[in-house]
Amino acid sequence: MGTKSSMLANVENTRQLLASKSIHVCVIGIGRIGLPTALSFANYGLETTGVDVNDKLIEMINTGNYPLKDEPGFDTIFDNVRKNKKLNATKDIQQALSKSELIILSLPTPMDSKNIPDYSALLTVANSLNNFIKSGTVIVVESTVEPGFVENELIPLIEGDGSRIKCGMDFSVSACPETANPGEILDDFKKLPRVIGAIDKITTEIVSEIYKHVFNVEIVKMPNCRTANAVKLTTNVFRDVNIAFINEIAILFEKLDIDIMTVLQAASKKYNFQVHYPGAGVGGPCLPVNSYQMLNSAKKLNDSIKLKIIENARQINESMPEHVIELLSDALNEIGKSIKGSTIGLLGASYKPNVKDIQLSPIEQIIKKLEALNAKIKIYDPYFKSQNVFSHKTEDSFLDSITNTDAAIIITAHNEFHNLSPTLFVEKMASPVIVDTRGMMDVHAAKKAGIIFRGIGRGGI
Repeated sequence: MGTKSSMLANVENTRQLLASKSIHVCVIGIGRIGLPTALSFANYGLETTGVDVNDKLIEMINTGNYPLKDEPGFDTIFDNVRKNKKLNATKDIQQALSKSELIILSLPTPMDSKNIPDYSALLTVANSLNNFIKSGTVIVVESTVEPGFVENELIPLIEGDGSRIKCGMDFSVSACPETANPGEILDDFKKLPRVIGAIDKITTEIVSEIYKHVFNVEIVKMPNCRTANAVKLTTNVFRDVNIAFINEIAILFEKLDIDIMTVLQAASKKYNFQVHYPGAGVGGPCLPVNSYQMLNSAKKLNDSIKLKIIENARQINESMPEHVIELLSDALNEIGKSIKGSTIGLLGASYKPNVKDIQLSPIEQIIKKLEALNAKIKIYDPYFKSQNVFSHKTEDSFLDSITNTDAAIIITAHNEFHNLSPTLFVEKMASPVIVDTRGMMDVHAAKKAGIIFRGIGRGGI
């Protein structure tokens, strides 16, 4: 690089800048992952600016109101860095970029209605980077993208026509895909290795040095950005595929009078078996999207390769809400009722336990199917009390959601739903019908209490 800044010159200069806390950091996208990332850099002692388009989020950060109440541990860090004036937030991307040597992109990469990855947020920001970054800037892409996106789409857009800045000369780019699990981000930041690849070896070394100091975890260096991105997709698609396998055999086991939970408990004793569990569907901003990102990469190869396992896994996981409705209908039929006209309590709206997030949550499809069958719906989620969720006002308490209902479906394994008393359902419900999609309820206790019970894969009990 012919016009490198001191940070891009060599690793030793980077170490010196880290020691003197002289690197200015800009994190673009300060949501679920971006804010904890910004807090980590600020907590290390680096002046950090978070950039976002969300006015309310910016106001909360700048007034000391910690936004991620369901992300434990970072509230204390937030208070500390605010007190030490190491973190601020802004919508003014030009101002933030003008003083930053390290830029971290933590922007969402959702799907569109046709299940095609939507990189518009990243591409929009890339135009701003072309206009405003200073010479010598290092850009780290933490957003989850397809292999090749950084090299083939993002870098050319940042360069523009190449008359002002050129990658490898005036700025450099690295990929370090985030791997943290919502609700457990602080723990994951402390223990999970970080995979880092870049456009050249020196950038890989520089970014590795920074992340090693800030996060103090193992650094796994990749030969380039596309390989680093491939690692992220591989780990998440692996999980999506294995959940689909468990969902598929769970439905089989229902017919064979075999309990999936008993099978999984025994199978987990084998050294090379990794347990996954059945459920109402796979939601969130990661797993479904990552599988479609992989499928999208394959489609770009003009049908020279087909990812049949991933394709089938998506179909299986997306079909699970329909299976939940089938279980519900079967249970209601046992007592001479139908879904039509029945009041159904839905327990849990979030796509995963103990997190306030309904992105691609299976409850959305369950609601649509119940509406089509003219059911009445009550929803309770401890993270969405008295709020609007998929056009329905949620209940304020668990008891409100089951009182006088004809059936209840346990959708999310929130802590509040552990160890629920079966007799409570019997006492409060109009008819004690339970569909447990997450293996939460003791089946023997439920049946002993008089509950008409159905569960995914819960045959033979």
